[in-house]
Amino acid sequence: MTASRHGRRMYYDAFSPFYDAFVRMHSRRDEDDTRKFLADAAGLEGREAPRVLDVCCGTGSVILEFGRRFPGCRAVGLDFSRGMLGKAREKDGPGAVRFVQGDATALPFPDDAFDAVTCSHALYELKGESRREALREMRRVVRPGGRVLLMEHEVPRHPVVKLLFHVRLLSMGSEDTREFVKAGAEPFRKIFAEVSLAHSPSGKSKLYACRK
Repeated sequence: MTASRHGRRMYYDAFSPFYDAFVRMHSRRDEDDTRKFLADAAGLEGREAPRVLDVCCGTGSVILEFGRRFPGCRAVGLDFSRGMLGKAREKDGPGAVRFVQGDATALPFPDDAFDAVTCSHALYELKGESRREALREMRRVVRPGGRVLLMEHEVPRHPVVKLLFHVRLLSMGSEDTREFVKAGAEPFRKIFAEVSLAHSPSGKSKLYACRK
């Protein structure tokens, strides 16, 4: 692991006790709508015991939504932060989700292991080849005909919020991150055979649905 990535992991370990409160403060009721929108897009209705992986799962909000939505779902959340995974396990009262500490660029799962793979608001934090390798790994572990669902932030329209959004990108110190945000679907079309775009009900997020 690079020094910068190690630093990011330490940051999220320290931030994990406050992360959910921070998201609620900024997202308000949109957070629930966004999770439901993502689960709807997976196309798992009627499938018995679907297998779902959430990469960079954080405190588990997305993968726990899948566990609630699809009884019998074999749900796995993966993150590199032990602190984030600890908070996710606390929220998973029934123990319906398996949480794994691991690296998005080297997923510890066999080929074609999942019916759906998700990654929500996290890819912009990966850089260059690490991001491309994470996408290739997601393609590898999803079954033929399954979906890789990649949720990213829309660039805000409100002038003040838009300014803060770009300040956040600048604070990450990488031209690569800014180029990724501006590139739209192009980085995904280089990895997947089929890519479609949809927008969340709140208009604050966009969803790329990919197939290999």
